[in-house]
Amino acid sequence: MAERVRIDGLQYSNWSRAIFEEMRAAGLDAVHVTAAYWESARELMANIGAWHRRFEAHADLIMPIRTAADIDRAKASGRTGIILGLQNCSPIEDSIDLVSVFKQLDVHIMQLSYNNQSLLCSGYLEDDDSGLSRFGREAIREMNRVGMVVDTSHTAERSTLEAIEYSSRPTVVSHANPQSVRDTPRNKSERVMRALAESGGLMGFSCYPFHLPARSDTTLEAFTEMVARAVDVMGVSHLAIGTDLCQDQPIEVLSWMRNGHWARVMDYGEGSADQPDWPAPLGWLRGAADFPNIEQGLEKRGFSSPEVDALIGGNWRRFLDGALQPQG
Repeated sequence: MAERVRIDGLQYSNWSRAIFEEMRAAGLDAVHVTAAYWESARELMANIGAWHRRFEAHADLIMPIRTAADIDRAKASGRTGIILGLQNCSPIEDSIDLVSVFKQLDVHIMQLSYNNQSLLCSGYLEDDDSGLSRFGREAIREMNRVGMVVDTSHTAERSTLEAIEYSSRPTVVSHANPQSVRDTPRNKSERVMRALAESGGLMGFSCYPFHLPARSDTTLEAFTEMVARAVDVMGVSHLAIGTDLCQDQPIEVLSWMRNGHWARVMDYGEGSADQPDWPAPLGWLRGAADFPNIEQGLEKRGFSSPEVDALIGGNWRRFLDGALQPQG
């Protein structure tokens, strides 16, 4: 029997050797990390350069992922593979050619929008969801061609459904939860969940408290109950984990995530003026080192060993095996 693969489908932490050591202690074989939110092409290039320095300085702990087979190599060498991704399309600016440029630089996943209207489609915080733009359709076609995964985690409902339908390859929601457990537009409706599964896509469960039924007070038992209910909707083969951990990040980074360059007044996103800071962490997931608690919670819930294998990383590994390859 193959050894279990553990993959976290989204983190944006204040990267340090201590965090990489936590990843290794947790047995994480790969982590999808955010390389940009509101950055331009030039700023993303600088962020990729910073990752190259980390790969050199911490080569005993982390390595870059270029193909899904690299995840296996990372596991075999006792390291965590780093999958670079974008939480917004802003780095491609208005140039379709930058999609292939960034793919060549090992950027493998891109969200079509981050909260706001982008050149590609609507973010979930917009009052009006206009769906995919002409540029959005062209961007998806190019992402499909080069093997860059379409991610609609922060994208509005109509835009998400249109992206799923238009994409010739399966798409992902790397980090979100069902709206049935917390009715916020940041989470995904059953209609989206079913469309995602029917198209061969994947949804990663978020552990960000604002996406959970009781926010920071959500128990591990409630989390695994949410997983079980989602399995009834999508099937176990279309679900995974995307914790959305933002470990050791100061409030200034949270403000940047919410406001970028676009706002002169403070936008609190899913927070409020009364709660402007990060939500309190979950008692069972305070950092990357606690990732095994999810695995143990799923086992305690009664999921079979093959089901836990799939949810904790096997589905990500299988999905990426085809998704990261250019179209033939």
